[in-house]
Amino acid sequence: MKRREFISLLGGAAAGWPLVGARAAKQYGPGVSDTEIKLGQTMPYSGPASAFGAVGLTMAAYFSMINEHGGIRGRRLSLLSLDDAYSPPKAVEQIRRLVEQDQVFFIASPLGTPSNLAIRKYLNANKVPTVFAASGLATFGDRANYPWTIGWLPTFEAEARIYTQYILQHVPNARIAIFYQNDDLGRDYVRGVQKELGEKAKSMLVAVQSYELSEPTVDSQIGILKASGADILINASTSKFAAQSIRVAHDIGWKPQQFLSYASASVAGVMVPAGPEKAEGLISSTYFKDPSDPQWAGDTEYRDYLAFMTRFRSGASTSDTFNLAGYLLGASLVKLIEQCGDDLTRENVMEQTLKLDVHIPMLLPGVKLHTSATDFYPIESLQLQRFDGKSSFTLFGEVMNASPQN
Repeated sequence: MKRREFISLLGGAAAGWPLVGARAAKQYGPGVSDTEIKLGQTMPYSGPASAFGAVGLTMAAYFSMINEHGGIRGRRLSLLSLDDAYSPPKAVEQIRRLVEQDQVFFIASPLGTPSNLAIRKYLNANKVPTVFAASGLATFGDRANYPWTIGWLPTFEAEARIYTQYILQHVPNARIAIFYQNDDLGRDYVRGVQKELGEKAKSMLVAVQSYELSEPTVDSQIGILKASGADILINASTSKFAAQSIRVAHDIGWKPQQFLSYASASVAGVMVPAGPEKAEGLISSTYFKDPSDPQWAGDTEYRDYLAFMTRFRSGASTSDTFNLAGYLLGASLVKLIEQCGDDLTRENVMEQTLKLDVHIPMLLPGVKLHTSATDFYPIESLQLQRFDGKSSFTLFGEVMNASPQN
């Protein structure tokens, strides 16, 4: 509470007025004033995951749109978005700057599993919220040990289990290979497949290969996986390596049924660099309306998204789902801040993250942001989709529960 408001309340008490409205007075944390809400984040604008930088650029553009319409309760949103190059040490350095020098209100949707893991301990020790961490690790819902952190995405392990359920149902004698990033992101996928296969993993899981972010190519890993005789490939890689692996598999004549992490299911960011025809039939999953899917052409939310991109991200690809992710995250953060009212303290932000039940435009029908005192995962639904080898994915099947608690 600001000093002048505090004095005003004291004056009311001295005059015999009841202090019933005291709790409704404005309360501000660091980075908040009557005119501004200052947020911070790190993004991989350079390095091996630089395609994800579109998320941060579009999120900033979304806030510009909100500001053009008066901000949130008269307060402008300022986003300080710094490059961490997908490097954990760089992420820690940048986050310390945002907290200690820039005095941001909270850290808004920092992207990347390695970076989020690296910054989590520091931010929790300093009681600075990380709101909607852009990673699918289930550990970002570990409220007991990290009460100042909450994720946003469906978990990677749950997605892997959904893929495996589909395989068991439709290809019960499959020979499965896994290609994964050698970090917690990739290991969560491996864990999900193994859990769902159970005893069948001994006969069905025939090959597993990982890669390091520092590797220039993954040709050798894909060659080894082909030699295993696998007819199913679960591809748990990030954008640069997803494009490489899809292209290499096709070029060496290996055509397994691929299941690709939703984190890399971008037409512009992955399929086009790989060669769209080389990804024909690839299956992924989604929780949002894919801008490249013609079924949404007449949809009001889709048209609003196109209008936003034209006005605030002119020249950027509307079919790039990394841009859509920035749009969705921006809208989610705005909904949360609106829900906080004038109690813009870090404590209230974290309290409100567990009271969400809102629809965000461009999420699939039936998918919403929902949390509670016992549910710390905002999005827990996914639907399968298949790439047409040209320019779009087509949804199939039903929306499925992707809760990590299943």
